Amino acid sequence: MHGFSLCIGSIIEGVSKATIIDLDAHQGNGHERDFMDDHRVYIMDVYNRYIYPGDGFAKRAIKRKVELDWGTEDTEYLQKVQTHVEGALNELRPDIIIYNAGTDILDGDPLGGLAISPQGIVKRDEAVFRAARSHRIPILMVTSGGYQKRTARIIADSILNLHNLGLIDKELATSDAKNPKPRAEPFE
Repeated sequence: MHGFSLCIGSIIEGVSKATIIDLDAHQGNGHERDFMDDHRVYIMDVYNRYIYPGDGFAKRAIKRKVELDWGTEDTEYLQKVQTHVEGALNELRPDIIIYNAGTDILDGDPLGGLAISPQGIVKRDEAVFRAARSHRIPILMVTSGGYQKRTARIIADSILNLHNLGLIDKELATSDAKNPKPRAEPFE
């Protein structure tokens, strides 16, 4: 089992539904293969269609697939992310979101082939966290990809932005846990 999948597997033991939002440049074929037959896991994957791995078998596990072209830039990318994250969360109301926040989408990355700016990455993370917050769904963010020295700074800037906007805050999480709001169940 893929390392990321081991983490996901232990997290979903206590939940009935989980959504993986995979936003690094590569198709996430490891967790797609590992959770292909697990009805509790909904996978949304946004990736450059022309790079490794191109795993057609694993693509069958993706419930919401967004294939990007070489050189996709901020405006198109962010519009697709916002539209499809909302769509995914409306399609299946998960108990938790596992968010793969890869930085190999950064312009100039030697493997990703996309052209997202540092600010585009910050805005992408903000969009995902805003969606999670608006749906009142807990989120676990993991970083991946990113093969340039400057990605560490971009990740730090993004986390600081999320904190400054109140989208990640220990007190908010504690408050929400003590005073949970009722959630509507999805149509089945």
